[in-house]
Amino acid sequence: MGKKPYTPNSKIKAALRKLWLHSRERSAAIKRDLYTCQCCGVKQSRKKGMEVYVEVHHKEGILNWEEIYKVIRKYLLCSKDEMITFCKDCHKKHGGGK
Repeated sequence: MGKKPYTPNSKIKAALRKLWLHSRERSAAIKRDLYTCQCCGVKQSRKKGMEVYVEVHHKEGILNWEEIYKVIRKYLLCSKDEMITFCKDCHKKHGGGK
């Protein structure tokens, strides 16, 4: 069997999770709450043998994964027929690249 013709949802979710774990927004929420659980009050600790880690939770939850996948596939992971290969300079001329 060859490779699947598209990126599986699990890979998209893993990439988004990695982005989220290193995001400024997540970091700002943790700092705002002083590295402390807002439910029980336990504080994050990295002391050997007493490690406690806090996590960030979306209050409204993320209920629209299918919609997220759909948008990513439409605008980012679209069909190869909707993409073209450019050098860096030509990509800039056509509104892409850095």
